[in-house]
Amino acid sequence: MSTASPVHAIPLSTLYSEHHGWLYGWLRGKLGNRADAADLAQDTFLRLLGKRDAAPLREPRGYLATIARGLLVDRYRRQALEQAYLEALAQQAEPVSMCAETHAIVIETLLAVDRLLDSLGARTRAIFLLAQIEELSYADISRRLGVSLPTVKKHLVRAYTECLMLAAA
Repeated sequence: MSTASPVHAIPLSTLYSEHHGWLYGWLRGKLGNRADAADLAQDTFLRLLGKRDAAPLREPRGYLATIARGLLVDRYRRQALEQAYLEALAQQAEPVSMCAETHAIVIETLLAVDRLLDSLGARTRAIFLLAQIEELSYADISRRLGVSLPTVKKHLVRAYTECLMLAAA
């Protein structure tokens, strides 16, 4: 069993049969849950399937672990965001109920907004959050952050443009 072959030289079925057990065990150790480990192992190979045109793969297990780590981070991030959302719902004066489909759509939208905020850059994100969450005026943001008013406007235009592109997608 050679681990130094290029991806395109090893059929995915062979790669799967040679490394799935190892990946599943590795993920099970990280998650402590068989079902979640099995799901993430499958997701890892699905992600690999989407990258079949990749450059030669010298260390399949290292590559698989890298993909799986990214999926783990996504999973933890989603769980944290969903927990925060559920806690915010629980604090509402009137109970909020929604069907599972609506709940899933809300969580996916929150994840998309979270990714968008991460992509903005620190200054743009800070300016956007001050405007949207704290409802500060442009002048107040300018004073608080010690930046010029045109800088605040420029960053907000960028953030709003990104939001519009997300909404259009």
